[in-house]
Amino acid sequence: MGPVLRAGFLAGEPAAVAVGELPMVVAVAAGLGLLVALAGIGVMWRLRTRSIGVMLAVVVVVAVAATLAGVVAIIMRMIIEGPVKDFVLSVVAVGGLVGLGVAFVLARRVVGESRRLVSAVRDLPFVAPQGLPAELQTIANTLEEAYARERALEGARRELVAWVSHDLRTPLAGMRAMAEALEDGVVSDAETVARYHGQIKLEVERLSVMVDDLFELSRIHAGALRLSRARIGLADLVADTLAGAEPLARAKGVVLTAEAAAGVPVEADAGALGRALGNLVVNAIRHTPSDRTVVLRAGVDDEGMACLSVTDCCGGIPEEDLPRVFEVAFRGEAARTPTADGGAGLGLAIAQGIVEAHDGVIGVVNDGPGCRFEIRLPLVGS
Repeated sequence: MGPVLRAGFLAGEPAAVAVGELPMVVAVAAGLGLLVALAGIGVMWRLRTRSIGVMLAVVVVVAVAATLAGVVAIIMRMIIEGPVKDFVLSVVAVGGLVGLGVAFVLARRVVGESRRLVSAVRDLPFVAPQGLPAELQTIANTLEEAYARERALEGARRELVAWVSHDLRTPLAGMRAMAEALEDGVVSDAETVARYHGQIKLEVERLSVMVDDLFELSRIHAGALRLSRARIGLADLVADTLAGAEPLARAKGVVLTAEAAAGVPVEADAGALGRALGNLVVNAIRHTPSDRTVVLRAGVDDEGMACLSVTDCCGGIPEEDLPRVFEVAFRGEAARTPTADGGAGLGLAIAQGIVEAHDGVIGVVNDGPGCRFEIRLPLVGS
């Protein structure tokens, strides 16, 4: 080591001075570092929309500048002169250059992987590229899931449009034919005219129900469903639903029964939840053969949740179709083939939306000769 360095570190007095002035050196270095940090934050704010590589370069420059400021402060207080000072500054400069080089390499990697992710996003259908940095990989996987959901929703929308177009075309064609027959005087006897009028009225009612379902579903998907919650008992809800569905069950020849435990309170919109339960019951009646039974049950399950269930004798749902039962416009096949009195396939999707708006869950499982739809809601304490 040079004579200046030996004089400063090997002799007793200069070392004592350096130790005694340590707080001053720390304060000066901290102050200079703070000023450099504030300047670096200002630069990064102005360059916030630039490349990640530029950001990393600024970070390294700020770190080197803060270190250099502290070293200069130490040199000035220790009165290091000559080659030693140059050695120290050279080491700091080399360290800064090394840091800039590493930052440059890292920036190129990050920018390259970002561009690879952008290219994958533009190349539809999107498949998440692998081998990205952890954060970018998380973004890529999230985007892939989002694109998958979007494709599923688009498929459901197309299926809904196809079903609704089909369901609208048939009654509208029949109504047009009957209206033209009445207008042209093709039918004139009172009995046929009355039958045509009754059929037109029936088709109008069916179309009105379909339009109402579409409007309700659009409100659910838009998050515009407004609930007026109040404390209600599931037994009363089951009784009202049973009374409303009894005429349809009688006309179909289906036996409709209920088993409701008393004292099962929930916070719910009675009208909306009744519609959801009614959709399940009507769906069960439509797919249950004559002289078979549909059972409504209300109680508390093993997990302490209020539970509503509708069990039918539809013949069951194929296992591969169970996850799709609540999709928009899904109708199923085989035992659940659409009947002439079927709707647009929106009832179960509406029921799901209403139940989820009540912070509940809805599901379906095959059970015996049919299937069982279940609604679970938070139970309100007594």
